[in-house]
This record gives sequence, structure tokens and C-alpha cells, in this order.
Amino acid sequence: MEETKNGATIDASAIILSIDEFKGDVSFDVLFRKLVNQFLPSCLEEIDASEKASVNDVMPRGHTRTHSEAVKFSVGISSPLFPEVDALLSLFKNSGTQLIDLRKKIDGKLNNLKKEVASQDYKHRKTLSELEKRVEVLFDSFARLDSRISSVGQTAAKIGDHLQSADTQRENATQTIDLIKYLMEFNSSPGDLMELSPLFSDDTRVSEAASIAQKLRSFAEEDPGRQAMTVSGNATASKGLEVAVGNLQEYCNELENKLLSRFDVASQKKDLCSMAQCAIILLQFNRGTSVMQHYVGLRPMFDLEVMNADVQVVLGDSGSQPIPSNVGQGLSSLYKEITDTVKKEAETITAVFPYPNDVMSILVQRVLEDRVPNLLEKLLLKPSLVNPPSKEGGLILYLRMLAVSYEKTLELSKDLHSVGCGDLDVEGLTESLFLPHKDTYIEYEKVSLRLLYKEKMEELGIESSSSESKGTIGRSKGASIASSQHQITVTIVTDFVHWNEEAISRCTLFSTQVSQYITEGLERARESLTDAAASRERFVLGTSVGRRVAGSTSIGETAAAAGESGFKSFMLALQQCGSIVVVLQQFFANSVSQILLPVEGAHAAACEEMASAMSSAEAAAYKGLQLCIETVMAEVDRLQSAEQKAADFRSSDDDISPEQRPTNACTRVIAYLSRVLESAFTTLDGLNKQAFLTELGNRLHKLVMSHWEKFTFNWSGGLQLKRDISEYADFVRCFNAPTVDEKFELLGILANVFIVAPESLSSLFEGTPSIKTDAKRFIQLRDDYKSTKLATKLSSLW
Repeated sequence: MEETKNGATIDASAIILSIDEFKGDVSFDVLFRKLVNQFLPSCLEEIDASEKASVNDVMPRGHTRTHSEAVKFSVGISSPLFPEVDALLSLFKNSGTQLIDLRKKIDGKLNNLKKEVASQDYKHRKTLSELEKRVEVLFDSFARLDSRISSVGQTAAKIGDHLQSADTQRENATQTIDLIKYLMEFNSSPGDLMELSPLFSDDTRVSEAASIAQKLRSFAEEDPGRQAMTVSGNATASKGLEVAVGNLQEYCNELENKLLSRFDVASQKKDLCSMAQCAIILLQFNRGTSVMQHYVGLRPMFDLEVMNADVQVVLGDSGSQPIPSNVGQGLSSLYKEITDTVKKEAETITAVFPYPNDVMSILVQRVLEDRVPNLLEKLLLKPSLVNPPSKEGGLILYLRMLAVSYEKTLELSKDLHSVGCGDLDVEGLTESLFLPHKDTYIEYEKVSLRLLYKEKMEELGIESSSSESKGTIGRSKGASIASSQHQITVTIVTDFVHWNEEAISRCTLFSTQVSQYITEGLERARESLTDAAASRERFVLGTSVGRRVAGSTSIGETAAAAGESGFKSFMLALQQCGSIVVVLQQFFANSVSQILLPVEGAHAAACEEMASAMSSAEAAAYKGLQLCIETVMAEVDRLQSAEQKAADFRSSDDDISPEQRPTNACTRVIAYLSRVLESAFTTLDGLNKQAFLTELGNRLHKLVMSHWEKFTFNWSGGLQLKRDISEYADFVRCFNAPTVDEKFELLGILANVFIVAPESLSSLFEGTPSIKTDAKRFIQLRDDYKSTKLATKLSSLW
């Protein structure tokens, strides 16, 4: 017990410190005051009094004492300043002891907590380890389930295919039974069509009856007994279904005539809907050729009166001599009328016929083979070269009429082509109209120039011989006068130049068509490739909206067929152009070049013109070949997307056979390439062939690589990929392109990343460092890339 100055007693040992006092925001000042405030009140009063007393104390020499100095002075001259110091020392010692005890308690609690945390951590790690094992088991279960689902899906697909095949066979069998019943009706009695089923007499079922009749006729014509009799010639052999063939032919003829009559009635009434219905049904008969030709043949533009009036429109009055400029205007007017009529007919044809291009081809062909030749036959009367006419314009009139007719008819052909004429070669057909005239054109041009010269000389000769009747003196005088009057003049030569300029202009008109014909022909052939590209865009748009868009598959197949047809058509056109160029070059070297060589500047100008024409044709060919490559690559991409399955490269080890076959996608692609490139191998040669196939091979390599990067591969999938690569490599060897062969060989090496163990990947590309970039992408396609942490293991490799 301690006693203070004011008589209070404090037990220093009663001070107890607890852990709770140190929780939260602890302030040492607050804790200290709490411990010592009960000992300090009297001390604080004395300190306050001493401070007040020493405020005015001044040190010698006028210096004021500081607060600390005053305290020191007061301490030095009075009794001790803190009489409670003993109590405070006891308090501090007791507090220190208690703090040491608290520290020991806290250390003990911390050790216990550490042990508890270590125990909980051990339990937690153990639980995580068990969970990881369970997750691995779960992943294995999922993998087995996925494999099972895939297997079940494949089985279900096979079952579905079998069911679909069975349903198709059942449907075919049912249809065959019905056809046999109908066939028996037609084979019962010759020439009697009264006992047939109501189907063949019901006007509302004409389309169905026509379809069945065509099937029956095809079936009856393929009768083995009938064929055997035809081959052997044995009269006693079985007649098979000859009665049915005869009855069917008779029925089809009656039905076709009936439908054509309906079509004519609807045409007169301008009932496009009924016309279209008849046209669709008549497609069963020779793809509608009869109704197409029937429709074109009945067009008023081919009436005899209309065609006879064409000559009067062009030539005017029959009694006057035709003037070429007027004939040109007449032809322009008439051809414009024909083009407008064809445009109107095109609108009706598009609304009525399922295949309007075929009908337009027949219509335009009829114009160029019937109406135009009828006019040209009366317009271009070829004069005789043995006794060329000297009056009514002579040969020059014929040549001028030929030139203007040729020019205006070419314009007509271009207008008709712009309207639409299917696959008809309008320019080629137009050229054929003038072949009889072009074969002899050069001779007529030469004879015409000679006649013009002769006439000019005779004209001069007649004037000089007008005084010959005056005797010798008169003749001499007349001759001297003629000689003085008809000396060489520039005017005469100017006429010669004018004649030759006119002849050359006609020659140019008839010669430039070769270059134009080649270039425009290649551009027309390229149009089919452009149309196929448009079809592909519709297919891609359909599949991007949704894989199950109705008709997207048929659109893709239609685009593929159009692309293949366009590719072959362009290659055929290119082959024909190559042959034409050879003919032109031979003609230029053997004829034109030899004639123009002595003429200064003429030969160089002709060579430049020839080079320009060939350059134009080569540019058109280059664009077409590029489009051919685009077409082929687009179809390869479609086949890979449609045929390649993810299971192709993730099959189980049990599915690997000793004789592993390429995937269906690889087989389909190579079959397509073999088929479509056949025309390229026969058309192209030399450096052109090498450049085309090299570009195609490089594009193929790039496309298959980007395609494979969409899949993941296990070990067996890697083997399957190597098999596909081997198949592609074998195919491209026929390209004779070393760079392409090398790329596919490196692909075979690259596929090893899916086959070797993870620890062997680092040494796989030591001999071929050039493909490390591609290998990095391919390694990420391994199905164990994440599970084996290959990214970390191979970081040092790259």
C-alpha cells in the first residue's frame, strides 16, 4: 500500500491489464493517463504554481528564464518535485510484470493458432487433392461419355441412313408397282386408249399423267426382251412391251398436241398464268423443246409479210439506186425495232417459261438465221468479178453496202446479247452471216480499185481523143492540146488516196473484229464464273445465318455445278483462243509482215497493233484464270466444311485399321480437283500451265492448313492427318511444281506434332527450323495441350 500527499492510499499491485485493452485502435497516451492520473493531481498543481512563479523571473543581463530553466531552478532549491515517484515506480514495475504475462499468454495463443492453422491447412490440402482426383475421374467419365455419345450418334446416323434408304426403297417399290399397273394397261390392246385409268383422261391431273407417261415410256423402251429382239433380229423373239411403247407414244403425242392447243388459246388471250402451266407440263416432253420452238415460230416478227417489208424499210423505193448512208439509217431503224420487239418478248418469256434462257436462245437464233439473212440476201447482191458492172455504182457500191451492213449487224448482235440469249454465241453466228462475202472481199476490193483507176484514165482518154477526126494536123494539134491539158496533177492523186483510204477503212472494219472477238469471247466465258460466284455468295450468306436454312445445301450444290461448268467453258474458250492466236501469228508472219516490211514505218505500226491486240486478249485470259482459281478454291472449301467431321481426327485407337483410308473430305476434294482440272491440263501448256498450277497448288496448301486449324487431334487423328496429307501430296505431284511439292512434304513433317510424345517435341524440328512457326500453331491443336502443360514445357524451345 502506498500513501499520497493528500492522504489517499493506492495499491499498485491492484492494477490489472487485460488483452481487451489492446484491441482496436490503441493509444499509448490514453493508457498511460489511465494508469497514473490517480497519482498526479497534487504534483500537477505544484508544477502549475511553480510555472506561474517563474514566468517573470529574469536572468542576468536582461534575459528572461525559459520554462525549462525555471523548472530546474525550482527543483534545485525546493523539496523533490514528484513525491509520488515511488508509487509510480511500483506501478510501472507491476505493469511491466503484467505486460510480460500478457505477452506470454498471447504467444501461447499464437502458437496454438499456428498449430490449428497448420492442421486446417493440411486438411484443406488433403481435401483439394481428393477433389482433383475426383475431378480427373469426372473428366475421364465425361470423355468416355463424349466418346459414347459420338459412337451412339454415329450409330444413330447410320440407322437413320438405313431407315431413309429403306423408306426410299419402299417409296420406289410402291411407285414401281403403280407404274407396272399402268404399263399393263398400255400393253393390253394395240391402239386402244379407251380402257386406261381415269388418271390419263382427267384434265385436272394432266401434269401427273404426263410425268407418269414419260416414266412408262422410258421403262418400256428399256425392256430387255425388246432389246434382245432388236439386237438378234429374230422375228420369233418376245415382243416384250412393244405394244405399250406404241400406245404410250400415241398417248404422249395426243397429250402434247392437246397442251400445245391450250397454250395457243392462252397465248391469244394473253393469259400468262395458263401459258406457264402448260409450259411446265410440256417440260416432260423433250425438256419443253416443242413448246419453245412452237412459241417462237408463231411470233408475228417472223411472218412473211413482215420480213418482206424489211427490204422496203431499208432500201426505200425499188426504182432508185440505194445510197449507203440511207441504207445505214434504215438498218439502224429496223434493227432497233427488232431489238425492242425481242425485249418485249423477253418479258413474256420470263413470265411463262421455266427456262427463259433456252427460249431466248431459240428466239435470237431465229432472228439471226431467218429474218436478218432474208434481208441481207436481198441487200447484198454479189456482183460478178468476171464481168464487173460499170454502171449503177459498180463494185464500190457493193463494197460500201457490205461495210455498212456488217457494221450495223454487229451492233444488232451486241444489243441482242445485252437483252439475253442464253448460251448462244451471237457474235459467232453474226460473223457466219458474212462469211460468203468475207471470203472474196479482198478480191472485190482489188478489182474495185483497178476499175476506179481504169475509169479515171478512160475519162481522161476520152477528152484527149475528141479531136482525132480532124486529120493528121488536127490530131497532132489535138494531141498537143490534150497533152498540155492533162499533165500530172495533184487532184488525180488525191482521188487515188481517197479511194485507198476508203478501202483501208473497210479493211480495218473487217480485221479488228478478230481481236474484239477473242477478248469479248473470253469475257463472256468469264461471265459464267461470275454467276457461279454470286451463287456461292448466296450459299455462304445462308449458312452464316444458320446451318439449317432451308435450301442452303441445294444452293451450294447448284453453285458448285455452275462453277465447274463455268471453269470448263472458260478453259474451252481459252483453248479456242490459243488456236486462233496461232493462226493469226502465222498469217501475220507469212503474209502481212512480208508485204509491209519494205514500207517505212508500216511494219512497226502493224507489229505494235498486233501486240496491243494480243495484250488485250492476254489480260482477259489472266482475269479468267484468276477467277477459275477462285472458283476451284471456293468449292474445295465448301467440300471440306461439308464433309470433314471432328471425329475424323479424334478417333479411338481401336478404330485404326492397317490399311487406313483418307477421310471423306480429302477423297471428295481430290475427286473434284481431278475432274475439274482435266480441262486445264489439256488447254494450258508451257509456262502458262506451270504458273497456273503453281498458284493453284499454293492456294490449296494455304486452304487445307487453315481448314485443319479448326480441329483438335489425338494420336490416331495425327495418323489420319498424315494419310490425308500423303494423298494430297501424291495428287499435286502431277502439277510438276517443285515449290508446291516441298510445301506438302513439310506438311507431312508438321503432322508429326500430333503423333510423338510431348517430351519428344523439342527435338522434332531440329532439321527443319523453317516450319517452327507453323509447328507452334499446330502443337496447340493437340488434345493434350492443356492437360500436359505443353506451353510451359516448350517455352524454351521457341
